[in-house]
Amino acid sequence: MIPTTNRIVIIGAGAVGCSYAYALLQQGLTGEIVLIDVNKEKAEGEARDLRDAVPFAPSPVTIRSGGYEDCSEAELVVITAGLAQKPGEMRLDLLTKNADIFERIITEVMAVGFDGLIIVAANPVDILTDITQQVSGLPAERVIGSGTVLDSARLQSALSEAFQIDAQDIQAWVIGEHGDTSLPVWSMASAGMKDIRSIAPAQELDTIFQRVQSAAYDIIQQKGSTHFGIGMSLARISRAVVRDENAVLPVSARLNGEYRESGIYIGVPAVVGRTGIRSVMDLPLDETETRQFAHSVRTMRETKHALP
Repeated sequence: MIPTTNRIVIIGAGAVGCSYAYALLQQGLTGEIVLIDVNKEKAEGEARDLRDAVPFAPSPVTIRSGGYEDCSEAELVVITAGLAQKPGEMRLDLLTKNADIFERIITEVMAVGFDGLIIVAANPVDILTDITQQVSGLPAERVIGSGTVLDSARLQSALSEAFQIDAQDIQAWVIGEHGDTSLPVWSMASAGMKDIRSIAPAQELDTIFQRVQSAAYDIIQQKGSTHFGIGMSLARISRAVVRDENAVLPVSARLNGEYRESGIYIGVPAVVGRTGIRSVMDLPLDETETRQFAHSVRTMRETKHALP
């Protein structure tokens, strides 16, 4: 049974983990936040810094550093640990390094009797989510990757800026790999209920998406890392879980016949609530999108099979 302790454990007290913790704090999404990091002094320092913001939070929250034993009664374990992407480095380049790190982390988490949900945020997120599910032995619906939640937010933001329409009135999803083979679902995108393709020509939309796809590389080149957007993305997924929203979010979920694919984690819209992924939405993609999505899945399979 999934614990209802209102405790979220964050493994990795780097920029992403702490941005996520700050988002949880600001939104009042949990009563307890525990930071775990290989650098215990840093985890304690970050916890102390975050505690200074508690008086301004919308609800009471305990924030502290801890160890893997704190996972035993956690409702959510969110893994942001792993080597960060460097300038000029592709997300898939990180796979071998982070796969080893993840196997060690998951083994530690499960050794204390953890029985909640795991959310994965390190890159390459789709394959690391797959590895997490295999090593943990948890049901696939209880292991969720951040998927293309951030990619979709970037697309909505870019379209909002281009067309001067509130981002919340734009429905546009990116699916597939969180990486270079991701694709926009233009056939189902809209702005204020209006087909996005009737607002701008295909060439302009493609240019916008190319900027979205290169956004992380550009930001990393400018400042060394990205962390605010993914921190908020993780908070959005967490909100769907802890508040049992049954929200539709483009997370990394395991396919079981949807899109004519099975046995692979990849970014697709799914219904997310307290028990994890309730169902995957099988979108009626057009011919081009179907071909692009199949290519993205094939890339993930080939990369996964190349692991030693």
